[in-house]
Amino acid sequence: MNPLTVLSLFAGIGGLELGLERAGMRVVGQVELDPWCRQVLAHHWPEVPRHDDVRTAVDWWHSQPRPDVELVAGGFPCQPFSTYGRRRGIADERWGWPWMRDVIDAIRPRYVLAENVAALLRDTDAFRIILDDLSHLGYLVEWSVVPACSLGAPHTRQRLFVLAHPAGNDGQRPLHLPAPLPPGRPRSGAAGGQTRAERWLPEPDVGRVAHGLPKRLVASHLRALGNAVVPAVTEHIGRALLAHTTTR
Repeated sequence: MNPLTVLSLFAGIGGLELGLERAGMRVVGQVELDPWCRQVLAHHWPEVPRHDDVRTAVDWWHSQPRPDVELVAGGFPCQPFSTYGRRRGIADERWGWPWMRDVIDAIRPRYVLAENVAALLRDTDAFRIILDDLSHLGYLVEWSVVPACSLGAPHTRQRLFVLAHPAGNDGQRPLHLPAPLPPGRPRSGAAGGQTRAERWLPEPDVGRVAHGLPKRLVASHLRALGNAVVPAVTEHIGRALLAHTTTR
């Protein structure tokens, strides 16, 4: 069976698609505005085509022969719903869902996976728009808030995941987002000579220098790191999605 193909929007440094790739999917395209993030993506996915603007992503994708996209995934900007971003909601110019919706409408993937901060659920206008848009495009929608600590991370980091799949009557069993594992402290254990906690460290234990880079350079990239999706979470979701596709 061929791997499920993924087009990643608002890719950042690739945490979302890294988890999906670990689950057994194949990344076929990435869209990311930030130049430094695109360098990170190019380093880890050198063969994957990428684009810098989600607003023109459809024209870019159709500009030459591409593989069929079965999953459009993306964490559209969270600032409109976060405390840091002053929670301006759909009035915020960074409200990126309409751009993601346009890509979904043009490409019509079998599945959609959207990620954002859990606070999006409190903005009933924004969340209703997302649900209505996906419903009008012919998808059934479900959602779940998954804390990273439920997958072994040493921090809570609650994130909302919205999963959409076709509303057709083809006899396939319903698809449900997997329930997160019981939250709590990271499980003990070791792999590759490192404890689980050591594998979650953001940088080597060498003071405030990471791999020889000066502190000011590392600090300039902290926002991208802070926005990244924990790969273990999307791997968990991706495995459930693949299990569903193999039993259709």
